[in-house]
Amino acid sequence: MSTEAEHQKNAGNRTFPEPEKDLFLVTGGGGFLGKAIVRRLISRGEKVRTFSRSYYPELEKFSVEQVQGDIADKTAVEKACKGVRTVFHTAARAGIWGPYADYFSTNVTGTRNVLRACRKYSVSEMIHSSSPSAVFDGNDVEGADESLPYPPSYHAHYPRTKAMAEQEVRRAAACGLKVIILRPHLIWGPGDNHLVPRILSRAGRLRIVGEDRKKVDTIYIDNAAHAHILAADRLRENSALSGKVYFISQDAPVPLWDMVNAILAAGGLPPIHRRISAGSAFFIGAVCEGVYKLLRLQSEPPMTRFLARELATAHWFDIRAAKKDLGYRPAVSTEEGLSRLKEWLQSNPYNI
Repeated sequence: MSTEAEHQKNAGNRTFPEPEKDLFLVTGGGGFLGKAIVRRLISRGEKVRTFSRSYYPELEKFSVEQVQGDIADKTAVEKACKGVRTVFHTAARAGIWGPYADYFSTNVTGTRNVLRACRKYSVSEMIHSSSPSAVFDGNDVEGADESLPYPPSYHAHYPRTKAMAEQEVRRAAACGLKVIILRPHLIWGPGDNHLVPRILSRAGRLRIVGEDRKKVDTIYIDNAAHAHILAADRLRENSALSGKVYFISQDAPVPLWDMVNAILAAGGLPPIHRRISAGSAFFIGAVCEGVYKLLRLQSEPPMTRFLARELATAHWFDIRAAKKDLGYRPAVSTEEGLSRLKEWLQSNPYNI
């Protein structure tokens, strides 16, 4: 039996000793953001446990305790949280297409399970990774702060269930659990398994949707991980921050299509020149959704209403609260991040 298979088989029977020092749990620790948080914790000498569906050999070199399980499994989550002081909850189902039940199971039920386990084992603090899409209503958002309300409806299951999860976390905070919610927007960088490969794989088919000067926020992966660590540290020092929500970003909004072209350039691909109107993209998205639902197609449509709105609108945020309360400043500029991404892609090209 392979090493990975052995780990998978024995995951349900594994027990861990009480930690000799503070133990940090990262749910979704094998994901893009989760791994970055793990690396940062390890670099400062912390003891780390991860909870993911799969076993990740690359985490072995960090001496990370790995627990495998489904975030929707209450018992598995409780086992992972036992003996933990701080939880970083990054596990989520992302994307723009798929059954609602799958999004609800991971994003809502999974979050409820983590919250229950934190209460059961008196976890000191929890940092919840959310998304600005939880408050995206399909219109331009320019310089909004955390007072932005939840919209009455959503065009996709991901933002809807992320909003529901946020509200679960806020209720837990009102009942005494120490939590902070972070909303990183469009995380990217070396090792990205979502945004960057999606852009590179669609290079020849992409169209500029609507106006090409609409600005958006992004955040480089190291900055996103840094913000999570800061949030945990500040919450430990100041319980009055519990229940608060913070947008985090590069603090330098850029035109969306400039950023897309910059990522294409980092991958050695030409820029986008062809265009489509915002209205046409939205109509095509609605048609695609209808056809895919009618035919029960499992693959992702080339366009959806949610994606059309995201690509055609401005969405950037005021991060003064994160600066003031958490001491957050982006340590890696967008320019430096793109340089690092280019260097990484030259050594680790995506199979597109």
